[in-house]
Amino acid sequence: MRTLKLTVAYDGTAYAGFQRQTRFPAIQNVLEEVLSRLCGEPVQVTGSGRTDAGVHALGQVVSFTTAGRIPTERLVRALNAFLPGDIRALAAEETAPEFNARKDICWKEYRYVAQYTPVPDPFTRNYVWQLDEEPDLRRLQAAAACLLGTHDFGGFQSTGSAPVSPVKTLFASRWDAGGSVGVGSGRLPCLVYTVVGDGFVYHMVRNLVWSMLQVGLGRKPLIALEEELRLPRGAFENRPAPAQGLYLARVGYTPERPE
Repeated sequence: MRTLKLTVAYDGTAYAGFQRQTRFPAIQNVLEEVLSRLCGEPVQVTGSGRTDAGVHALGQVVSFTTAGRIPTERLVRALNAFLPGDIRALAAEETAPEFNARKDICWKEYRYVAQYTPVPDPFTRNYVWQLDEEPDLRRLQAAAACLLGTHDFGGFQSTGSAPVSPVKTLFASRWDAGGSVGVGSGRLPCLVYTVVGDGFVYHMVRNLVWSMLQVGLGRKPLIALEEELRLPRGAFENRPAPAQGLYLARVGYTPERPE
């Protein structure tokens, strides 16, 4: 038996999330079906995280064991020959037998993309949060900075969270004026939120983005967000930002973290 680590990217628009489903298409279902065909036996994968419906991944990691004989160096090319175009294998490697893509995580990086679109853009609607008001970048940056460090993020987890500790540490939290998306002369600049942490509770990134945008749009002061970090769930208004703007960017299995 071999234990393999596979890195994949996907456009989550057409899927009901990563986790295996019985009634709706999910990323895990597709990966397991193709891997089972290539390995000549049933394969079950463990993902580094369960991205929600509509959420994308630039670097999702999965692990699985197999007695199949397909060479590791041929796996990426073989997978991409059978996977649909909105799921791509990026890298494959053989790992230690005990490696687990979920349990061995040291950190994750997410990115969230928002775009000021006074006229809605049909070409970016599945990949950004389209805003009809323009937020102030400096306010967003101040809001992101106050999230750095270790906090109890219980107030920013949605109902249905797994029974895990809401105390998490954020190593990076920042907004940048990113590149442009769109078509032709209609290309508009994006705002990109990057966050790196040792863990995240359910909808935490999307809930934080929504709250930061309220600061960026001048709807509440920065001090209110700082106070919310000390309040329990349900003690203040909060809601998840739209799923289509969220990307699982990278997953780390060593203590060294990205800047």
